[in-house]
Amino acid sequence: MKLRNLFVLCCSAAFAISANADIYKRVDDEGRVTYSSKPIKGGKKLHLEPLPTMPAPPMNSSKASENFPRVNTETQERRDDTRRKILEDELATEQKALEAARLKLKEGQENPEVYKGADGKTYRNVPKYEEKVNALQEEVSAHEKNVEALKAELSHLD
Repeated sequence: MKLRNLFVLCCSAAFAISANADIYKRVDDEGRVTYSSKPIKGGKKLHLEPLPTMPAPPMNSSKASENFPRVNTETQERRDDTRRKILEDELATEQKALEAARLKLKEGQENPEVYKGADGKTYRNVPKYEEKVNALQEEVSAHEKNVEALKAELSHLD
């Protein structure tokens, strides 16, 4: 047990010494500045003042909450109703946009991208089709996430 305590003490001392390392600065003939934590030829040890620190403000939450502006119940309910109405309107708009995006995705999936070759034949352009469908799927996913977020926000108001 004593050996372990001695080991911990030695490691702590080594850490404390390395945390307070000296810094050396050297300027060569061309004006280039080099800093090092080890002595370097032609370098000078810098004597740096400790950085100024500020104490943390006192944690007196009761005093802070006394000065915080209060809203009466009627005003808060009116604000909550307004917020609910705005969120409901946004939800309705987002649901319409989701349905439109789903229709565009369905149409995009049903209509493959084609091109005419030099020989006059029609060919499918698979990469362009996949790019189009992926973009439409991302649009649907974005609207689905928005709808879920709005529903979650509305559930917090109840």
